[in-house]
Formats: sequence, C-alpha cells, structure tokens
Amino acid sequence: MKDSNSNSSTLSRKQDHIDLCLNSSVESEVTAGWNQIQLPHRALPDLNFANIETTVELWGHRLSSPFLISSMTGGNPDGDLINFRLAKLAEKYGLAMGVGSQRVLLENRESSSFQIRKEAPNAVLFANIGAVQLNYGVGVDDCKWLIDKLEAQALILHANVLQEAIQAEGDRNFSGLVSKIAELKKAISVPLILKETGCGLDPLSCKQAIEAGVDALDSAGLGGTHWGLIEGLRSETRKPLGETFKNWGIPSVDALENCVNAANKTTKVFASGGIRSGLDAAKAVFLGADLAGMALPFFKAAQLGEEALENFYTTHLEAFKIAMLCTGSKNPASLRKLKING
Repeated sequence: MKDSNSNSSTLSRKQDHIDLCLNSSVESEVTAGWNQIQLPHRALPDLNFANIETTVELWGHRLSSPFLISSMTGGNPDGDLINFRLAKLAEKYGLAMGVGSQRVLLENRESSSFQIRKEAPNAVLFANIGAVQLNYGVGVDDCKWLIDKLEAQALILHANVLQEAIQAEGDRNFSGLVSKIAELKKAISVPLILKETGCGLDPLSCKQAIEAGVDALDSAGLGGTHWGLIEGLRSETRKPLGETFKNWGIPSVDALENCVNAANKTTKVFASGGIRSGLDAAKAVFLGADLAGMALPFFKAAQLGEEALENFYTTHLEAFKIAMLCTGSKNPASLRKLKING
C-alpha cells in the first residue's frame, strides 16, 4: 500500500472530517423527502404498545431493531473513541453498526485503530472500504484482511464519486469497478454491501451492483451529511466546488425507491440519508427498507458521551414504536406490508 506520508495525510483528513461534522453545517439544503411521506394513521390499532416487536433478522443474525449505526469515522484517536462508544451501544442493544473507511489500516497495518470488537463481542459489524480503492491497489486479499481484522459480518464498499472528485487528494478513476466488485463478491465469505455516501444510488448502479452479486444496497441519498460539501470546506481552493455541488444527488426517498425497485428476493435494502428521528426510520421501513441508518446524529450524540448516546437511541426507538402503534403495525414486517398492500 502507501507510504507513511500517505498514512499521515489520511489521518489528517479524518480529523478534518470530524471537526467539520461537529462544528460546521455539513448537510445539503435539499431535503431528503422524509417530511413528504405520511404514514397511514389508524385510530383503533388493536395493539398493546407493550407487545410491539421491533426485532428484525439480517443474514441469520437477530437485531433488536431496524436501526443501523451508519458508517462515519474511525482511524484516528477521536474517531476511535466515538466508534468505541457506538460499539458499546450496538452491543448493549443488539444493533448493526458500520465503521468508517478502514483505508488507514491498509496504509499502516500495525495501527491500533478499529479494535472495537472487544467493546462489542456479539454485535453485527460491517467493515468498510471505498469501492474506488479497488482501482488503487486494494485487492481481494486486502478486503479479506479488513474483514478478519474487524471480525466483521459484512463488508461495505462505499461509492463516493463526488467526494473523491472534490477532495484535493481524491482518487478519480471509477472505471471498470463493476467487474471488480463481482470478483470481490465471489472471493469473500461474508455479505457485500454497496453504499453511497450522501448522493444516492441510481437505478442503473443498483442494477449493475445486483448483477455483480452484492447482497445489500444502502441508498444513502441526498438530504443528510453531504461529503462533497465537506471536502470543499476542508480547503479554500476547493471550497467553490463544494458550494457548487452541495445539493448534488438523488433525494433519499427517491434513492430508496431506486433500491427497492432493483432488489431481488434476497437483496437487503438499507435506507440512509437525512434520517433524523424514529419517525423517519419508520417511514423508511414503510417504503421497503430492511434497516434505517443514521450517521451524523449517532456521531454527535456519541461525542457527548455514553449516557447522551443511549438517551438519543432510546428516545428515537420509542418514536419508532409510537409510529408502529399508530399505524397498527405489530412488527417491522407488518409496517412494510402497509405500503405493499396500499
């Protein structure tokens, strides 16, 4: 992989990302579309709130709820502390969690970063590397190593074309990736997830990813954290580009629809991008998502401490259950069927 100077650059970039996410406005001005979705109210739901079941199954693993702690950070001290807190929450409540890009580990395999399995021995964890890195020296064996290092139950390939294009240090060769994704899928023993990073998955990319064998699509649409904007904020010379493209992408609700329409019977669909409440998460499940992911809200809550993080999650879980009660949905599957059945 790359030299120590490259590793230092990656660490510095990760710290920039954390500082900007905590202290700057990093969300697009275009709304995700969740506010336009109205769940069907039922005045007499014939349900006891205490008996509502939020558990879901994912690749043989039982999760306590469809909330996904989406990938955000890691690889430097501040990011690792946040990941430790998130991992503890995932362990305590039986949640799935994706880590941020593990590229720094490939640049320095002796790094102590991402050693969160000790905090979450039973949690469902997703490893993560940029899809474009398959064109920059990251091979099948590297991906297997990242999976083993995290003891991950799945691997995320994140598609971040706009971010890389605006990033001063960005990698811009996205050619030929579909065939490499297919090759990787055949070689690894865990499910493979294709995830956008705030610009959304389009219909053609969904179709190509499924044909390549991916097991899940994470819509990650426009309306939440916008990594093109963040990269512009990192540099005065790149700032005009970040401003120009800060509202670029497919709104989250539309991106989720693209994923649901493309999915086959075995494809899992994760919704993310501007989900900011348990009600938004319920709307995502209603529209067909298996999991509803949040990154920035979990990130900010974790930065405040473990108690704040736990309070954040339990509050939004209760909102999710209230939405289920008020729609007469005894479990996430029945909430999803409301949309299917019209």
